[in-house]
Amino acid sequence: MNLALPFAHALVAKQDLPIPAWLFAWAASIVLVVSFFALSAAWRKPQFEDERWRPSAAWLTAVLRSWPLQVLCGGLAVFLLGVGVYSGIHGTEAPDRNFAITFFFVTVWIGFPFASALLGNVFPIFNPWRAIARVVGGAYGFVARRRPGHLAYPEKLGRWPAAIGLLAFVWLEVIYGSSGGVAVGLEPHAAGVAACVYTVYTLAMMALFGTEVWCSRGEIFSVFFGMFATLAPFGAKEGRIGRRRPLAAATRWVAEVPGSTAVVIASIASTSFDGAEDGAYKSGLEHVGKWFSDAGVGPLATIRITDSIFMIATVLAVAGVYLLGVKGMRSVPGAPAFRELQRGFAHTLIPIALAYLVAHYFSLFVYQEQAQFTYLLSDPLGTSTTDLFGTAEYGIDFSALGSNLIWYVQVAALIVGHVLGLTLAHDRALVYWSDYRRASRSQYWMLAVMVAFTCFGLYLLSVGGA
Repeated sequence: MNLALPFAHALVAKQDLPIPAWLFAWAASIVLVVSFFALSAAWRKPQFEDERWRPSAAWLTAVLRSWPLQVLCGGLAVFLLGVGVYSGIHGTEAPDRNFAITFFFVTVWIGFPFASALLGNVFPIFNPWRAIARVVGGAYGFVARRRPGHLAYPEKLGRWPAAIGLLAFVWLEVIYGSSGGVAVGLEPHAAGVAACVYTVYTLAMMALFGTEVWCSRGEIFSVFFGMFATLAPFGAKEGRIGRRRPLAAATRWVAEVPGSTAVVIASIASTSFDGAEDGAYKSGLEHVGKWFSDAGVGPLATIRITDSIFMIATVLAVAGVYLLGVKGMRSVPGAPAFRELQRGFAHTLIPIALAYLVAHYFSLFVYQEQAQFTYLLSDPLGTSTTDLFGTAEYGIDFSALGSNLIWYVQVAALIVGHVLGLTLAHDRALVYWSDYRRASRSQYWMLAVMVAFTCFGLYLLSVGGA
């Protein structure tokens, strides 16, 4: 991630590992193969089609959905969004000293997926645009004495706006930011302006289609964080908070709404590109960039065009690997239509998307959150003129994580994520093929997909693209 400090990147580099990276890849592949045969032998009935949802105590739902808490969390979110925008536009242009960059691209972008996977869909209560839209809508209803009318959302559009928006967000940070003329990523001013533009766009879409509809379909962050929330053991149903079987909610998240597969693929591809840009893709980017330079294209445009080409290629490659696995499953007798298989198995990639996030960003998150809650919070503009909480002189303790510990956590995240994906795939195969032997045969293809993603993820990490 380009907003990271250069020395933070250095700490993530894998040096003097006690075990070679290629051996980890072999070990991970063996784990997947063993898991596959264990599932084939012992798992013969679907387990995740039923969430086994159990409502929690009524008082808990009442507290979590109470207006005071909604106002408190929503108001805090709007305030922090405002601080981020103001800091970005009026603060220092040094990304590592400006509150906006770490807040938008680390605390929110990385923090909420982690929290969502553990606790469920916690973002709606903190969604600043939802809070603003609800207040404005409520005020309109009070004055006009009727609810505001909305256009019917095109169902065929599904979550495609969120998928495209996800790639655009990553493009802004990784590609536009990497060539912004500064040493360490996106300029804070650009981030502040982008936040303003996105706020106007989101509020306009909420006014057109309705707040909750747009949050479930087109709002980038609601859809992205909500995707990871389907892995959590907690959720809401008909307004009631409750517990459910972990991973089970993911089985319907993709299949029910068009464009959901694209969101999952965009998540994996964008993280992969970010990890490969300064590592696995470096020589290729330089080689292709030379073509554009020789053709007379300017240096800035060359970097952005070349990076964009590689980013699109990464999206197509991730989609191609997955669709190849789906195509292979079609060869098993009794297989449903390709379209149904494609949507029916896409949820199995959600644990992999989370694993890629953990593997590539968890160390950055640990380091930058130290900055977020010390000197960035005390001096959000980064001008050294304020010290709101007396922590402006604090620093980051880079000894909190050793390079080997980071590597082991990354490898563990990739292996666990892919095993969970393989488990979900086997479980879904048992729904489509009543004969468990045919179901197991179909999963040879998904095993190949999982092994490919695992080896690719480990390769990205081993060449320093963390």
